[in-house]
Amino acid sequence: MSTLQPQSGVGVNELVPPVLTVRDLCIALPGGADRPDAVSHISFDVAPGEVLCLLGESGSGKSVIASAVMGLLPKSLQVRHGSIHLQGESLLDASTTRINGLRGTTMSMVFQEPMTALNPVMSCGAQVDELLTRHTGLDRAARRQMILDIFARVALPDPPRIYASFPHQLSGGQRQRIVIAMALILKPALLICDEPTTALDVTTQAEILKLIRQLQTENATAVLFITHDFGVVTEIADKVVVLQLGSMIEAGEKTEVLGHAREPYTRMLLAAVPELKRSDRSPVKHAYPLLEAQHIRKTYDSGGWRRPRHQVHAAHDFSVSLRPGETIGIVGESGSGKSTVARCIARLIEPTAGDIFVDGRSVARATGRALSPMRRQVQVVFQDPYRSLNPRQTVGESIIEGPLNFGVSRAQAWKQAEEMMYLVRMKPEALRRYPNEFSGGQRQRISIARALACEPRILIADEAVSALDVSVQAQILELLEEIQQRLSIGILFITHDLRVASRICDRVIVMQGGRIVEQGNVNDVFFDPQEEYTRKLLAAAPGREFSFSGPGNTSR
Repeated sequence: MSTLQPQSGVGVNELVPPVLTVRDLCIALPGGADRPDAVSHISFDVAPGEVLCLLGESGSGKSVIASAVMGLLPKSLQVRHGSIHLQGESLLDASTTRINGLRGTTMSMVFQEPMTALNPVMSCGAQVDELLTRHTGLDRAARRQMILDIFARVALPDPPRIYASFPHQLSGGQRQRIVIAMALILKPALLICDEPTTALDVTTQAEILKLIRQLQTENATAVLFITHDFGVVTEIADKVVVLQLGSMIEAGEKTEVLGHAREPYTRMLLAAVPELKRSDRSPVKHAYPLLEAQHIRKTYDSGGWRRPRHQVHAAHDFSVSLRPGETIGIVGESGSGKSTVARCIARLIEPTAGDIFVDGRSVARATGRALSPMRRQVQVVFQDPYRSLNPRQTVGESIIEGPLNFGVSRAQAWKQAEEMMYLVRMKPEALRRYPNEFSGGQRQRISIARALACEPRILIADEAVSALDVSVQAQILELLEEIQQRLSIGILFITHDLRVASRICDRVIVMQGGRIVEQGNVNDVFFDPQEEYTRKLLAAAPGREFSFSGPGNTSR
């Protein structure tokens, strides 16, 4: 481990006082002095116009540090030692009223999960207007125009419609852009971004990173950026701090840390980053398709109650054929229809038109008990494993619920659950614990085990690895490939990460505006694209100029 001097900090600028100064910060975990600290002796500075990235696996203390700066630490976590200063003012000594006054104006935070950061019963425009009403003296018309302008700057389509929409009416990427707009609108001196681009497609991600850089140039904003995406780090970071289990492992200039990593832990993280490179997967032999979707269309009626009604074409004329042992990727921007077609195929929502065949049997219009065989054969792994697992059920009860519904005895279902835990490289003892007792990567393994317990032939993975650390992501991708080889299942893999798609997919489908733009072998589509839209996605992929090859890695 490298020797870091806590008192010197990271990002010190002798000429310009830092916006944020963290010194020797120690935050204690609940449970007494015998437990290690959540954060131990952390020091760094963030200067005006500078981006400092905190890197590390889940549990390394990144979000704990951000919460401490914002005054959002839960009561179970206490600052044991150290200091945090914002523009020279001590935040640890400030009153609750003072901290509330600083939030939104002097410091803002973009959270990872927009649905927990937004009020589900208020329109998006009203939520941003609430912030402006509290902190500005602008009249209603001026506030509305200011909101429409920031919505346009964060690349939200049709800002007036978004202004009147509720969070549940928007895609995940659009909701995240609302949260980013709220954080940016008052041009704070310090912007804290906690995994802000996790749910965003590559083109929107590039636009948001460009916007953050623009804000720095215009207002000398200091940015504390938390991410597990090394591509994002190469695009935006000036300096990097690598954390492991609450301790600083390595720190310095971006090019030095990423290009010439000294510590084994940093090199391990870099080695786990997937690269956008040609696939060497063996071609899938011709076989009878497990799944066929033909001309799927999904149309929503929008508007009503003082708003004009109109139709939204979420998916139009989508077709796919999936064979045993094959992985087909679906990529595209937020709102392109990726998740919509997946949910139609899984019959989680009703397709407006088209047909779906599972093992040659049409299921597009099946209802009730007629859907039961299809439910067993088609299982879904969602992006957020915490929300897809019942927090009041043990892991074991969640896993056996599906087999029990399909007539398997409890004893047999429990035996299958134990086998599934071995399959996803976890111990059967975990079956008696609850979801909150596991890390994000472990919960995603549990979600995969739950899906496989029903013995499906088709697995739909909807952004199943996008929220995971690179090391855990690599393990999950390896696990999916291993399971596919053993069980010959077909996988429909939805992702906005083109590097991941090139790593795991045999074929890829590119979508835009609910339609298929281009499709074919992954090597053909990614390395000889025929459509301008595909080339645009590839050009926007972060980290293209950097090689993440672990030990001795260097810039290209």
